[in-house]
Amino acid sequence: MDLCNIRDVRALLERHGFHFSKARGQNFLVRSWVPEAIAEAAGIDEHTGVLEVGPGVGPLTEQLCRRAGRVVAVEVDERLRPVLAETVGAFPNLTLRFGDVLQEDLPALVQASFPGLRPVACANLPYYITTPVLTALLEGHTFAAVTVMVQKEVAQRICAAAGTAEYGAFSVFCQYHASPRLLFDVPPDCFVPRPKVTSAVLQLETRPAPPCPVRDEALFFRVVRASFAQRRKTLVNGLAAGFPTVSKAQLADVLAACGLPPTVRGETLDLAGFAAVADALAPLLP
Repeated sequence: MDLCNIRDVRALLERHGFHFSKARGQNFLVRSWVPEAIAEAAGIDEHTGVLEVGPGVGPLTEQLCRRAGRVVAVEVDERLRPVLAETVGAFPNLTLRFGDVLQEDLPALVQASFPGLRPVACANLPYYITTPVLTALLEGHTFAAVTVMVQKEVAQRICAAAGTAEYGAFSVFCQYHASPRLLFDVPPDCFVPRPKVTSAVLQLETRPAPPCPVRDEALFFRVVRASFAQRRKTLVNGLAAGFPTVSKAQLADVLAACGLPPTVRGETLDLAGFAAVADALAPLLP
């Protein structure tokens, strides 16, 4: 069976009485070059353990299993249990888990599933859960790399440089935890149902340590969120809303101590800039 052949896939789904769920953002691949390219770009071999999120009918799962030492695929849709049993159930190096990946203890799962293997994550992510899933995959400090297909606009935001229109709080979060790069685009005609947007494959090589010294990680991200919460306002105004116990005069002094003008906007700061502001702000907080 060709898991990227539209006729084979439709016959498979009809055989199991499966219907697409718009609520779960299900768009299945129908171009075989896409899962092959994703698995190849992920650098997977017999020394790799792969966590796949959302296998669908299994086209990417199949490519991962052919390359990896071990694959654990987590699928939230129980209706796909008999489908996946038919399409990829014969692979001896595959474990299928049904449930919400956001409810998994990822470090414990990786430790139990991939002893002696280089752990990576790989996924074709539904658009509506891209942010929470990527957050979980990166915050767990568990994977050497995360290779995902997401909406192209999201991939561009994650890779965006400071001062650009796409740059935001999630850009800073991802770049703090990993070094992201765009690999290639995937057009809408590669899916059924056909989405209205172009997708892109993104790879995030996780960092062994933050790219700049950060004394208080929680405060750092609080500063980042406040800085982008009111994007069109100056950094002083954004911080004033996020830190109501600190006066604007004090905040202006904080920026001056960091070598920043009082009119600077948060979107122009790189990670080191946000770290400097957080460190200078810390003594003023209760």
